Amino acid sequence: QVQLVESGGGLVQPGESRRLSCSASGINHGINAMGWYRQPPGKQRELVALIITDSAVTNYNPSVKGRFTITRDNAKHTVNLQMNNLLPEDTAVYYCNVRNNLFQNYWGQGTQVTVSS
Repeated sequence: QVQLVESGGGLVQPGESRRLSCSASGINHGINAMGWYRQPPGKQRELVALIITDSAVTNYNPSVKGRFTITRDNAKHTVNLQMNNLLPEDTAVYYCNVRNNLFQNYWGQGTQVTVSS
């Protein structure tokens, strides 16, 4: 049974930092990539950051480049998103995503991040 367990969401003030973590289990056929997507209120889900597990090549949404950093621990099947200098427009539900080597996608339940003073 596939499980993606996310943690780290909450309410933060503009300019503060927050770290999201996601732990994956039950993924068959190996993990190709891990990442984070988000869905702001009233908008579509968008990529935040992605990391290829073997090569550590990363891909970032331009709006978070230089502020967010994605890392992974292949042995523990975890992916983390360090978010610095958070802005009100970063407010969204953040979803962990895992893609296996058959390019099947699995999603976490989502964690709310609210940036507000």
